[in-house]
Amino acid sequence: MNKLLLGDNLEILKNLESESVDLIYLDPPFFSNRNYEVIWGDKGEVRSFQDRWSGGVEHYIGWLKERVEEMHRILKPTGSIFLHCDWHADAYIRVLILDKIFGEQNFRNEIIWCYNKWAVSGKSFSKNHDNIFFYTKSSDYKYNQQFQERAASTLKRFGNNEIISGVDEKGNRLPSQISEKESKGVKMYDWWQIPIVAPSGKERIGYPTQKPEALLERIIECASNEGDIVLDPFVGGGTTVAVAERLRRGWIGIDQSVTAIKVTEMRLKKPQRDLLDAPFIVQLHKYDYDTLRYQDAFEFETWIVQQFGGVPNSKQRSDGGTDGKTKDSLPIQVKRSDNIGRNVIDNFQSACKRFDVKLFEKQIADGKPIGVIIAFSFGKGAIQEVARLKNHDGVIIELVKVEDVVPIAKKPKLTLTCNDLGLNAKKLREIEFVAVGESESGIEFYAWDFNFSESDGFKADVMIDKAGKQTHAFKAGNYQVAVKVVDNEGIESIEIITLKTNGILEMGG
Repeated sequence: MNKLLLGDNLEILKNLESESVDLIYLDPPFFSNRNYEVIWGDKGEVRSFQDRWSGGVEHYIGWLKERVEEMHRILKPTGSIFLHCDWHADAYIRVLILDKIFGEQNFRNEIIWCYNKWAVSGKSFSKNHDNIFFYTKSSDYKYNQQFQERAASTLKRFGNNEIISGVDEKGNRLPSQISEKESKGVKMYDWWQIPIVAPSGKERIGYPTQKPEALLERIIECASNEGDIVLDPFVGGGTTVAVAERLRRGWIGIDQSVTAIKVTEMRLKKPQRDLLDAPFIVQLHKYDYDTLRYQDAFEFETWIVQQFGGVPNSKQRSDGGTDGKTKDSLPIQVKRSDNIGRNVIDNFQSACKRFDVKLFEKQIADGKPIGVIIAFSFGKGAIQEVARLKNHDGVIIELVKVEDVVPIAKKPKLTLTCNDLGLNAKKLREIEFVAVGESESGIEFYAWDFNFSESDGFKADVMIDKAGKQTHAFKAGNYQVAVKVVDNEGIESIEIITLKTNGILEMGG
């Protein structure tokens, strides 16, 4: 299952399976101006910033190297890594990190990404490119050749046909000939002219160092196939995982910033998802009860079994009453509900016996649990029956609450008010919206959907609003406006207001 993971990528990478990823793209914080490095400004990002800047370039290289070492471990033998950097530390990164970990023999390209931007005054040429180092884990790696259009001078002379030359049996060069077969173009060069994301472009989400989707498309298409796993350990604004999703790759995105993870989540949900889109999970430090309790049952079962350290079932039906197994192969059953009753205990005991009768009998003989039930809470009848089975029959069933597996947090409080500002010059009704959130951990940001519908879910028109205040103009009609607040733990609340605009403004809750 595709994953967005909040936390220090070093610790998360250490827990990923060896040789499990096909392609890694990373755009780590550049070794550059300090103010530029703190983008979102939330607590997790600031902590990471302070860690990597506690020393000079040697400390920065050490900080990055230990992460790349873990990336090398989890990369498949046929896999590739693309490391994005700039002039501040590119030489150090290539020599001290990539050559040492991946080997000089596995260097493939130094890709130069060229772009236009405002020139900076000074006695030097304008620095209008980034570097992307392309290394592979071995000589046997996936690579899908990419092509680009022929130069205009060549097209003018020969059209879009192949130019063929050769030698005779004595090795003498033959005159060039033009093939009538249509060409795909010429092989892609190692310098790429791709525009940066324009401030008013459709891709723009408000992330200052956001990379264009065209850049990631080229990398993902050349070094992976449909169904492969793409990893971005510095997910930032989410471009890598958004493109991987669209190109039918599996993906894992990691970031220490709550804002980065939640903005990426909204970005993935903004397009209309279809039946072919794979589900994804978002792993935070704490989790909201309502979100867990009422999400898709199979997604929750899979996720909570993984959080418990078990292996979930791959099928949703005909599972024999079990939803996974522990690392010791004991059956796990998940109940996405509260106050589990005695009947669940009776049914689970039978399911454990069907699951593996020899293991069932051995666990009883050894005085160990026959299986685990995970639920939000257990009723008095279930607790009494588990005690009776243990005392009278020697049958031990382990009961585990969801809050014992993952920490549960309270939703932030949220209020939404609006003020009619009247008609603007275009005869549209302008309305000012003010959202106020309260949370023990502090409010991180607000997001807005000015044409919300229950069927489509929340589709952010404004993804990052630190103040909780927006003005929007509406044509005459009926609308639902939704605001979402996200706190510093990544827990969110949503408030919806109904509007009817015509000659006057009418509002409903």
